[in-house]
Order: sequence, then C-alpha cells, then structure tokens
Amino acid sequence: MSRQIPPQQGSDLPNHAIERLNIMRGDATHKSLFTSDLSVNEFLLVREAGFDPVGLVVGSSIYHIGYQMAAWNQNQEMNVLTQAMYHARELAMARMEEEANALGADGIVGVRLEVTRHEWGESLAEFVAIGTAIRARNGQSYRNVRGLPFTSDLSGQDFWTLLRTGYRPVGMVMGNCVYHVARQGMGQWFKQVGQNVEMSNYTQALYDARELAMERMQAEAISLGAQGVVGAQIHERSHGWGSHVIEFFSVGTAVISISDTHEVPAPSLSLLLND
Repeated sequence: MSRQIPPQQGSDLPNHAIERLNIMRGDATHKSLFTSDLSVNEFLLVREAGFDPVGLVVGSSIYHIGYQMAAWNQNQEMNVLTQAMYHARELAMARMEEEANALGADGIVGVRLEVTRHEWGESLAEFVAIGTAIRARNGQSYRNVRGLPFTSDLSGQDFWTLLRTGYRPVGMVMGNCVYHVARQGMGQWFKQVGQNVEMSNYTQALYDARELAMERMQAEAISLGAQGVVGAQIHERSHGWGSHVIEFFSVGTAVISISDTHEVPAPSLSLLLND
C-alpha cells in the first residue's frame, strides 16, 4: 500500500522539485521512476536489506551569516556564527526530509552535507543536503520518534551491515561550535622563544570547541531515543573567517537496537579483478 504524501501547502519546495517528485511517484498512466546516487554495490545491498530506493532527495539553503566581533586576546564561542551555521544546515536537512516524505520514504541513506561559498557576497554560503530516499518493502515503518523518515550518512554497505546485525538508524545527528582562538601576547611569545612548551591557550580553545560540538551531537541523539552514534566525525573549517575563527562540526548516525541478538556475519575473502 502506498504511503506517498504530496507536499503540503506552504511547502518550501520549489515548483520544479514538486514536479520532479510527482514524476518519480508515478500515476495511473506513468510508471514510477527512482533516481539515486548509490553505487551499483550499494543499490544491490540496500535491496538485499529489504528496501527500495524511491528517489534522490535534496534540500538547499543560501544563508547570510551575520557578523560578530571577538576580543583579540580571548578564547570564546562565536554564538552568532554557531547559530547561523546550525540553522542553515537544519533548513537544508528539513527540505531534504520533506522531499523524502513526499515520496513516502522510510529513510534516507548516504546523506552528504556540503557548504559552498559563492561570489555574491563574502557573508553568503549555500548549504546543501543530499541523499537517497528508501522505502521498506515489507510495509513496516522505520520512521523516527518524530514521525519523519530517518536520515543517515551511512553508505549502502554500512546500512546493510547495521540491519544484518540487529540495529537500525533513527537519524543523522550533528552539533557545531564556531570558536575564536585568542592570539598569543607578545610577552608570552618572548618567554617561549626557543623552548619546547605546550601552547596551553591554543590547546584549551580547540579542546573546548570540540567538546561543545560533540556534546550537542550527543544531545540530538538522546532526543531521538538513540542508544549510540556510529560513524561519528569531527570536521574543522574556517569558512573564510580568518585563521583564528574555526568551526568544529560533529556529525554521525544515531542507532537503536532491533534485536536481542547481534550476530556479526563472518568475514569472507573477495578478490577484485579490476586493473
């Protein structure tokens, strides 16, 4: 039975996106058509796991990032920038989820979050979320506690392995922190010339910033009722703000157990015949 849900009135989706989704859904006179950025191996393993790809889904937001002044000699979070970078990603993710919802998907695998600068202005950036929406063939719902398709940055192979061992994804979780790293004073610089010594100011700043990003990612996982986060990564980028302002972005896939036994398939040897 179809679970396809047409985009609601007031949707953020552009008209061409709605037209593309309608074509993929199909109707009485047209067959449905899926698109996917899965590799051939990923496609086959997703099918083997009991899911069908229903379409490549995307969300985008071009965001103006506000300005915030930092004290020259102070380690501090740049709250204005942190909130802007998080909200822009949330908008892109929400629009991607809306496309998946319109296709009646249970989830999205292989999600990529990209940030691109354009020449329209130094304070503008485009945030894009893209992945492949999938639907369970057995009719069972795999949506998360919010009633939305789950999101995941797992590859098709990792998704298959996760399900095979008795776990499933409930959401792609993230946390970020934009942090200003204080500059070293002239007096401190003279004291350390020619010495092997830890730069405690820099150490503490980067340590604090990473911890804030990871803490926020964990809070998102807890809100989804997750038991853990797999594939967690921490990315560091300055996004053109200068060498002393860095964003720490923590992201991973929150998972829950769906089985009392978690048997890991025995590894097998494979020989690639490619040149």
